[in-house]
Amino acid sequence: MLVTGAGQGIGQGIALAAAAEGASVVAAGRTLEKVEKTADEIRTRGVDALSLQCDVRRRDEVDATVAAALDRFGRLDGLVNNAQMVALGPVLEITEKDARRTWESGFLGSLWFMQACYPALKESKGAVVNLGTGSALRNDLPGFALYAGTKEMVRALTRMAALEWGKDGIRVNACIPNGMSPGLEMWSQFSPQEFEEFVSTIPLGRVGRLEEDVGRAVAFLLSDDAAYVTGSTLMADGGQAYLR
Repeated sequence: MLVTGAGQGIGQGIALAAAAEGASVVAAGRTLEKVEKTADEIRTRGVDALSLQCDVRRRDEVDATVAAALDRFGRLDGLVNNAQMVALGPVLEITEKDARRTWESGFLGSLWFMQACYPALKESKGAVVNLGTGSALRNDLPGFALYAGTKEMVRALTRMAALEWGKDGIRVNACIPNGMSPGLEMWSQFSPQEFEEFVSTIPLGRVGRLEEDVGRAVAFLLSDDAAYVTGSTLMADGGQAYLR
């Protein structure tokens, strides 16, 4: 199992949930120290893990990461595209630099990894899960145009890959999560009232747990239990976006 952006937050939660199901995990991310900590935690649970530094915007680093994963484990059963740089702000204030960082890390990073992993996933009849965002489904979050637009491109890529790769036995799905990421943690500390208002919009009344709620939802999509599920988006957001 290869998880990008696995050094913290949702990516780390997914990596830990996959390990809990017995999967060996390749934890990839821009900051080696962070993904090493994730890999160390996985090993304490009795599961093998490999930590690799990778900037998903660079095709050469993506290819090297996939090659290293296959060299270590010999096969690849799952890919989770979670890595994403985020730039927020009004449409008129979006800069070329922010647009490129967001688009290249989200859409291109997912595309590069899917292409690089395709041969191994075809051989293993594996699965891909790409992460989306509930901000793309809501009409009350100004300033999210760049991030939401990028994530919707990823969901479109997900559907097209599911259509094209079904004949190869590869399933491709998306998950829209709501988890207590480091960003949300900071928000809850610096603007507790705003944060509470945010939580009040979640029908289940709480932000998702990274491993137990979001991670296990993604683990399901990767598992044989979801063998007949492809081209879909699983909402793991406590009902916040879909039920609005």
